[in-house]
Amino acid sequence: MSAVPDAPRAAWAEAPVPPSWRRLPDRVFALCLVELEKLRRDRTELFTRAVQPALWLLIFGETFTRLRAIPTGPVPYLDYLAPGILAQSALFIAIFYGIQIIWERDAGVLTKLLVTPTPRAALVTGKAFAAGVRALAQAVVVLVLSALLGVALNANPLHLLGVAAVLMLGAAFFSCLSMTIAGLVLTRDRLMGIGQAITMPLFFGSNALYPIELMPHWLQTVSRFNPLSYEVDALRGLLIGTPAHLLLDFGVLAGSVVIGVTAASALLGRLAR
Repeated sequence: MSAVPDAPRAAWAEAPVPPSWRRLPDRVFALCLVELEKLRRDRTELFTRAVQPALWLLIFGETFTRLRAIPTGPVPYLDYLAPGILAQSALFIAIFYGIQIIWERDAGVLTKLLVTPTPRAALVTGKAFAAGVRALAQAVVVLVLSALLGVALNANPLHLLGVAAVLMLGAAFFSCLSMTIAGLVLTRDRLMGIGQAITMPLFFGSNALYPIELMPHWLQTVSRFNPLSYEVDALRGLLIGTPAHLLLDFGVLAGSVVIGVTAASALLGRLAR
């Protein structure tokens, strides 16, 4: 039996570990697959989470369309509202995503993840885009309901891909915001309280329900610093063809995600202490 040369054996044993930036896409993809597996096992969650958007469209949208109380130009109010409710549904999923990471801390899962070679940014990014996967799954339900109610949606495949990208970026940012808050408050009860306190101001302080021009000046200023406003603007431009600033919208959302991932990654270790 021939002996294996020492040099090749040593080279095999000391194979270089890929740098962290090369492992990032694999970790993000793996965590997104885990999220899809959760959805596959519990499909009822999609429909229970779709109840609130459905009520907004059926009751608020239909009523204000008849009243014509909110001027939206040539666009029917229900058409104007549908992209805003789509963004709202993604927001409501993502803003409490930090609860999951606190649960993983309490179960000991987070500590095990942090001792692996996986970069913290990969863990945060994976969870952020996993929230986007959930948002996309619910978006299908909201879009189908909108179509059934007669909303004139743009079915251009490129536009639908843009809608998917916008929802992923929006959900990623708000889930990072939630994980950042989790890293600061450290408990589920506090996170729930803060999440409930900021969700409705984020929603009502955006252009989801009414044009920015109808707001008081101070609220217009707040709206321009609200990432949800840029998400809604992009969704309206892609879905119903209203004038939109797509380059600015995508830029703000992408920049917000980078800031969110950076902040959440910096605080991730604090959760495991």
